[in-house]
Amino acid sequence: MHAFPLQSDWAFVLGSLDLLFEGLVVTVALTAASIALGFLLGFPAGAVEVYGRGPLASIVETAGVVLRGTPLLVIIIILFFVVSVSSSAFVTAAVALGLRSGAYQSQIFRGALQSVDEGQLEAARSVGMGRLQAIRHVVVPQALRRSVPGFQNEFTIVLKDTSIAIVIGLGELLTVGQNLYQGGQSTAALEIFLTVSLIYFVLTFTTNRTLDYVDDHFTIPGGEQA
Repeated sequence: MHAFPLQSDWAFVLGSLDLLFEGLVVTVALTAASIALGFLLGFPAGAVEVYGRGPLASIVETAGVVLRGTPLLVIIIILFFVVSVSSSAFVTAAVALGLRSGAYQSQIFRGALQSVDEGQLEAARSVGMGRLQAIRHVVVPQALRRSVPGFQNEFTIVLKDTSIAIVIGLGELLTVGQNLYQGGQSTAALEIFLTVSLIYFVLTFTTNRTLDYVDDHFTIPGGEQA
């Protein structure tokens, strides 16, 4: 039973949209920072797994396995309460999400790099390019294009995973929703969390449609057969 009329519950949610918007801004910023860090770590790691040799390749591969196999909740708790990488909940959450995303992005980029026919690398070498030049100018541009579908999925996962930052008190979207309900000003739990879910859906839908356009625009003709 609602202690407040249903109309009053929705009126409370509408009156709290400014607070939810503040949480939305934090969520978007955290997603962007985490994805960016994940890319900066994941692309080089994927390249090392494909082209690297010796201890470096083994270290990168092992680190990726560990990060992918450890629950994100555990990573963020360790970084915040044990290692104390930063007193900022935002920085800690971005590092945790970025490390985890980097581990997954490395596999996206590894697969994309491996999908480029080896003959193209050999052809580039035959016209005088060095190995690194050939990888940079011939393989990498194609791999980045082919990684868009996998990157799209990873972006969506990171966006939703930002809600885990609630455990360290970061004021992202879910935390704001919970605080509104637990503040005791309203019994609008259903209405609050339906609104939060709708915001996540709109963000996810918009991101997916945008990346669909990017994928269609940059698709390599005949690349699916490579």
